[in-house]
Amino acid sequence: MPKQYLPLLGQPIALYSFFTFSKMIEVKEIVVVCDPSYRDVFEDATEGINIDLKFALPGKERQDSVYSGLQEIDLSSELVCIHDSARPLVLAADVRKVIKDASVNGAAVLGVPLKATIKEADGKSFVVRTLDRKTLWEMQTPQVIKPEVLREGFELVNREGLEVTDDVSIVEHLKHPVFITEGSYTNIKVTTPDDMLLAERILNMN
Repeated sequence: MPKQYLPLLGQPIALYSFFTFSKMIEVKEIVVVCDPSYRDVFEDATEGINIDLKFALPGKERQDSVYSGLQEIDLSSELVCIHDSARPLVLAADVRKVIKDASVNGAAVLGVPLKATIKEADGKSFVVRTLDRKTLWEMQTPQVIKPEVLREGFELVNREGLEVTDDVSIVEHLKHPVFITEGSYTNIKVTTPDDMLLAERILNMN
């Protein structure tokens, strides 16, 4: 089973952020990119939610899945907010901040200043240099982009066959500025059993 559907305190991980976004007045619709066999997870959770719910098929890579979801959005949408369903603890307040920054700058991403010391190594595991921590940020989601900018970015990425690791990288290829909105360290991505334990502790504290 994909990790985003594993139960976290009795609820699938993906539904935590789904409910967070569905309660925000800024959000007009939610496009869930998922395998059709998991649609019922979201369809069964829509009771009392007054928001348009759409589905799109996932692609081979992350960027393909994002492109698939982009095809389904309402054409009048001012911004596209792309979120990892494996980040269940995103705060509505942080989402509002990154939406505001994206509306001003065209693209914005939640991130947190790096706490760890990062060293670059060569192919034989010897240190090449120590990077300046003051300039380094860990990227999170949501990543919020004006749809016309994202479409233009995809045209470039697809035309040149580029591979990107996150959504704002698509925009960076256009040389378009991307603003980093400071988020929260609790907005973790659940990828390991240890992350599940940490997420449970954070939820139990609230």
